[in-house]
Amino acid sequence: MRVRRLSRPGAGPCSILLALAVAACSRAAGGYEARGTVELPEVDVSAMQSARVVAIRVDEGDVVRAGDTLALLTQTDLDASLAGQRARLATALANLRDLEAGSRPEGIAQAEAELSAAQAEVARAGRELQRLRDLAARDVVSRQSLDNAVAADRVARGRMQSAEEGLRLLRAGSRPERIRAARAEVASARAALAQLEAHAADLVLIAPVAGTILGRHSEPGEALAATVPVLTVGETARPYVRVYLPQSVVTGLAVGAPAEVLTDDARTLEGRVAAIYLRAEFTPKVALTEKERADLMFGVKVEFARPAEAPHAGMWVGVRVGARTEGRKDGKTERGSDSGAAR
Repeated sequence: MRVRRLSRPGAGPCSILLALAVAACSRAAGGYEARGTVELPEVDVSAMQSARVVAIRVDEGDVVRAGDTLALLTQTDLDASLAGQRARLATALANLRDLEAGSRPEGIAQAEAELSAAQAEVARAGRELQRLRDLAARDVVSRQSLDNAVAADRVARGRMQSAEEGLRLLRAGSRPERIRAARAEVASARAALAQLEAHAADLVLIAPVAGTILGRHSEPGEALAATVPVLTVGETARPYVRVYLPQSVVTGLAVGAPAEVLTDDARTLEGRVAAIYLRAEFTPKVALTEKERADLMFGVKVEFARPAEAPHAGMWVGVRVGARTEGRKDGKTERGSDSGAAR
């Protein structure tokens, strides 16, 4: 999602809108007044990856709360990718558990039985070798028979040594290096699965703030590129008014200065100056004379002290700056004398 921030007005020719703003400005007994409309910060809600819109659950003008589901998107291969990654994680976990558990009792018992058989074969081959040696000494058997018995004895002893080593390895369990490698494989599989699940969660667009749906830019079935807005939400908790004031008034203002918002239903609401734009709206091409400097208009952003009291977005209101606010009576602000007279 992207927050559409209020851009600062740049220099350029005087537009019709600016002319209306200038005409709406006037000096009042309690300060300097200007006209503007109530606006809301706009938040563009979009997916961070390419996807297809499945459903949009809100329309323009709907009021939503933070966390409400706004739209559902999908990717054709996402389900298969999730299933494959979950299977990889299950395999890695099974391999790690097998290595950590070590050899099963049944495997050790089998290795012990094989060792016993090899030891018995060594004993038999040894007795056979001794018998043939005695016969060979009396020239009863051939030299070839004695050599065969010697070879059989060596083979039997080799098998016994192999069985002993196999049993020792089974009893020692898995090597620490193999266990560490298996744990690393599990961590890698979990991270990959978490990444895919985050992608899946990103395809469910939720309201980042409480507010009003200002724009619906897509419809079900449309394929969208990454970061393309699906909806625009206006944050009702942060309404503001943007007005244009002449240089002579802006010179005496500072961010945080008090302001009054005058509504068409005769209410006077407390506010404060939240921002003063640095660039003038109208700048003549030639050197500025004193008269031309009076035509310089600067944008000023005024926020409401109590946002719940703000009129609906889009409504025209008046803004008075340079007046001292002393208190409130019957829901209205009592206006004092001009504390920041426009010069």
